[in-house]
Amino acid sequence: MPPGTALDSGHDFETFARASQRKLYRTAYLLCGNADGARDLTQTTLAKLFQHWRRVAAADHPDAYARTVLTRTFLAERRRRLRDLLAHTKAGPPPMPEHAELRVTLLAALAELPPRARAMVVLRYWEDLSVETVADLLRCSQGTVKSQCSRALARLRTQLGEVHLYATEN
Repeated sequence: MPPGTALDSGHDFETFARASQRKLYRTAYLLCGNADGARDLTQTTLAKLFQHWRRVAAADHPDAYARTVLTRTFLAERRRRLRDLLAHTKAGPPPMPEHAELRVTLLAALAELPPRARAMVVLRYWEDLSVETVADLLRCSQGTVKSQCSRALARLRTQLGEVHLYATEN
């Protein structure tokens, strides 16, 4: 059969899938924390890779491409589950914040940041995601995340003034 036919590309995918399935599963297990979730995530990732096999096969590093698809699929599923959970839970009255003035001040300072810088600060420091994860989520380089976060924090420090003024008393 000539190269480039559907059967040939399917065979290439099978070879790739067999070779990379263990690595993908190991990463999925570390992300999910359980075997069932890891199996599902691995299979979903392989299905997505199969759908776009021509693009994957043409990539310089198909393993890195697969890892990116795995990570983004994991994050998308987490967001979807959270949305579903929030949609199906009865919302009670929000708890009264202990330091309402501090919260308002912080939210106002965050609102002054440009949207992308605000997203980076929130993801990096509030959600406690790694630089790599934030870079992947926002589809930018790690250096961009580091520099933007540094600039945004400096701007917040300038806006908020001295740290001890906002510190809680113990």
